[in-house]
Amino acid sequence: MNDRITSDDRVPASRHGEGWMFLAEAARDLRTTGAVAPSGKALARALTDPVRAQGPRPLSVLEVGAGTGAITRVLIPQLSRGSRLDIVEANPRFATRLRSLVAAHPALADRPAQVTVHQTLLENLATDERYDVIVSGLPLTNFTPAQVEQIMSRYMELLHPGGTLTYFAYLGTRRARALTASRTEARRHAAVDEVMTGYQRRYAIGRWTVWANVPPAYAWHLQGPLVPTQQQRSIQAARR
Repeated sequence: MNDRITSDDRVPASRHGEGWMFLAEAARDLRTTGAVAPSGKALARALTDPVRAQGPRPLSVLEVGAGTGAITRVLIPQLSRGSRLDIVEANPRFATRLRSLVAAHPALADRPAQVTVHQTLLENLATDERYDVIVSGLPLTNFTPAQVEQIMSRYMELLHPGGTLTYFAYLGTRRARALTASRTEARRHAAVDEVMTGYQRRYAIGRWTVWANVPPAYAWHLQGPLVPTQQQRSIQAARR
C-alpha cells in the first residue's frame, strides 16, 4: 500500500458560500449531510485519481454524498465519452443544487456522458449497475458501526470485480473526540475505526495525506475483491 503526501495546492480554495451552506445543513441533519465543509480541490483530485488512471475508455462511476458538488465539479470533466455517472445525495437541498450544477456544466454541453442525480440514501439506491469507481463523500465517523458496515458492504457489492473505492477521513478526529466527547461517543468512534481498519487491511491499495484540505484529510483507495465474497453473493441473491 502506498502512503503519500500531496505537494501541490497548499493554499485551500475559497469556499465561503458553500461552507456556510454545509454548516447550516449539518446543523439541520448530520445523517444527510456529507460533512461540515466542502472538500478542497486537492482532496477532490486525490479522490478522483482512479478515474483519470483508467484512461479514455467509458466508465461507470458512482459518487455518494456529493454535497454541493465540490468533488462532482472535478469528476465530470474526467469522464470519457460514453461514461455514466450516478450521483447519490440524500439531502434534498443539496440534490437540487447538484441537478443545477449538472445541467449547467460546460463539459456536458454535448452530453458525452450520462449523469444522473439520485436523491436517496445509499442503502435505498435501486440499481443493477456495477461501478468501475465509487467516490464516497460520506463522513463515516458520523455513523454507528453497524451503519458503517452496511455502507461498506454495499460499496463492495456495487463495485465491479477489482473496481476502486475512494473515501476520505479527517486527520486527528479520534483523538479530538477522545478529548472532547462523552465516553459513549468516543467508544462509538473507536468502534467505527475498528470496522474501517478491517476493510483497509483487506482492500487498501493507497493512502494520501492531503494537507491542503480544511481540515487536513486522508484520501483512501480500496480495491474491491476480484471474486465476490460469500456475504456479497448472499446479499445480491436477496436483492433479486
